[in-house]
Amino acid sequence: MTSRLDEWLGRIEQRHSSSIELGLERCAAVWARMGRPRPARHLISVAGTNGKGSTVAGIEAAFRFLGRRVGSYTSPHLVRYSERIRIGGDEAGDEAIIDGFEAVEAAAGDTRLTYFEFATLAALATLSRAALDFAVLEIGLGGRLDAVNVLDANVAVITPIGLDHQEYLGNDRDSVGREKAGILRPGQTVVCSDRDPPDSVYSTADRLDARLIRIGADFDISHDRDAHAVPLWRYFFADLEAAMPIAMAGAHQADNLAGALTAVLVSEPEASARLDELAVAVAGSRLRGRLERVSDDPEIIVDVGHNPLAAMVIAEFLDGRDGKPCLVVLGMLHDKDAEGVAKHLGDRVSAWYCGGLLGPRGQTGEDLALRVRAALPQAAVGAYPTVATALDAAIDDAGQGGLVLVFGSFHTAGEAITHAERRNC
Repeated sequence: MTSRLDEWLGRIEQRHSSSIELGLERCAAVWARMGRPRPARHLISVAGTNGKGSTVAGIEAAFRFLGRRVGSYTSPHLVRYSERIRIGGDEAGDEAIIDGFEAVEAAAGDTRLTYFEFATLAALATLSRAALDFAVLEIGLGGRLDAVNVLDANVAVITPIGLDHQEYLGNDRDSVGREKAGILRPGQTVVCSDRDPPDSVYSTADRLDARLIRIGADFDISHDRDAHAVPLWRYFFADLEAAMPIAMAGAHQADNLAGALTAVLVSEPEASARLDELAVAVAGSRLRGRLERVSDDPEIIVDVGHNPLAAMVIAEFLDGRDGKPCLVVLGMLHDKDAEGVAKHLGDRVSAWYCGGLLGPRGQTGEDLALRVRAALPQAAVGAYPTVATALDAAIDDAGQGGLVLVFGSFHTAGEAITHAERRNC
């Protein structure tokens, strides 16, 4: 049965079908007519190419541990639209989200908004009514011209930067970094969890006299020398030090969560008095679709990664699996670098199962398979109409004790999670 929220989402998709149209003027004008809703008195904005969702989750976990009322906005979602807006650790209710939609509709008038702009303004309205102490806002596409950037945040975080959305952000890391650094404000504190940020991040911070706190220089995280069942890391910031038993899979999460912890400490310095407990709270945060195991036999791991930077992380993860044969179910939007992703994984993958994705940016399994074969001419590559059918085939071929990795987009991860649950994997 269709819910009122589903009806609203369908209406927004029809009326505001444009997915990307950069620029803040239209969005800022509607936001002003809405009364400039501010989600909380203290805002933390998070921009970057990869690691934004994990960073937001870590910051949220920290403030909840400290007893603060915290909310967050991220996009896109995996399974349910309400995943995008969290209040006090829970997804926002349908009626609260609909109230936000109605506020945007009333203020928009004849102003044309994209789907993302409409959704973002509704999220700001929803969060602003929740009496929050802190709000953590993910800035998705870029930074400088992203709808969330109508707000001035108290603290900014820049996560690892790579090439993605080149048609909008530029064809090199320096151009992308300049766009991501568009979230910076004069005199602001900026936490950077990219170990080698582009020069444009430094130059933007210098121009704005922003305080740039960098991983590897001002704070850091490293493996503890002792062996533990849960990977134990040690966090360092100034004269502070704490253990972080990170729950999420993948060594890259250490940098993401170290950045999250640092953002909390610069936002609320007195929290350092509880650093040991705070570090454990951040380290224990989890997020669906981040190298998430959804089945044990065969082992099925799902990830939202969708660009070469993510493929490098996945390759590192597979290298730590002692050479266990891996079958990959891949579903990617047509404007993503499928060839680059395939090349980064190379012979770590024993077979590819390419599933089709619907929508204006989707592509068929056949088209995706052609791109993977072009990058890896010797690879075993199959094409399937959907991610679900590709996953079924991979599960059958993997058998008991096998390993299936599903990734390529949020759509792919969400479909795989839903399908695995239906199969009772």
